[in-house]
Amino acid sequence: MSSKPFIYATLTAIWLALAGQAQADATTNRIFIVRAEKAFLQARLNYETNTNSATNAWQFGRACSELAALATNDTQRAETARRGIEACRHLLAREPDSAPGHYYLAMNLGQLAKAEAPSIAAYKLVHEVEREFTTAAKLDVNFDHAGPARTLGLLYFQAPGWPFSIGSNHKADEWLERAAQLAPDYPGNQLNLAEAQLKWHEREELEATLKKMDAIWPTARTNLTGENWEQAWQEWDARRAALNDDFERLYGATP
Repeated sequence: MSSKPFIYATLTAIWLALAGQAQADATTNRIFIVRAEKAFLQARLNYETNTNSATNAWQFGRACSELAALATNDTQRAETARRGIEACRHLLAREPDSAPGHYYLAMNLGQLAKAEAPSIAAYKLVHEVEREFTTAAKLDVNFDHAGPARTLGLLYFQAPGWPFSIGSNHKADEWLERAAQLAPDYPGNQLNLAEAQLKWHEREELEATLKKMDAIWPTARTNLTGENWEQAWQEWDARRAALNDDFERLYGATP
């Protein structure tokens, strides 16, 4: 059997974990790209001004991963991701216990894997992505609204299982639950858990998660505002609506 279907499926898991699951229209997406380019240029200037600054390094890594996620071609995606990888590796060579360094290294490795798919080299990056997210979780699982737990959960949820890849419902449930508990007011964490519960047909657990989502949504709308959150809200609103529609279709009732 060809390994290509599993390469595609595993790398798709990384892309979903790193870049969200909703697609913007062309005009809106262009606005997000322009903003990401601006943030990238500022972060690069800060980093080049002082490459020994840990904050400058991981913030440049973050800007690289965000711009790479919006790239319109694989050449641009790979080039941008490699810049982020280099900055994060430079940081980790001096500060190996930097949680942001490991976290954004994993983010950029995932974008590089996407750019190089469906090669075997890209497929092998899956384990490095997993390792870096795991290290970040051990160092500071609360970073980026429980980002290490969130991304690990998504990775295990979306990837094919053994023996083809690292997918695991048990691990996915463990990490998605943990993210939702650590940062319950972050919409993405509740959405990820709810989508997994829907797929696993866990109706009672799903209803409880949807109720939590309803409770936190207004406050999150108030607290997470401004240009930096517009893309996230576009994705979250679309996913929430899809969840409610899927629940009604599956169970014949509104959540």
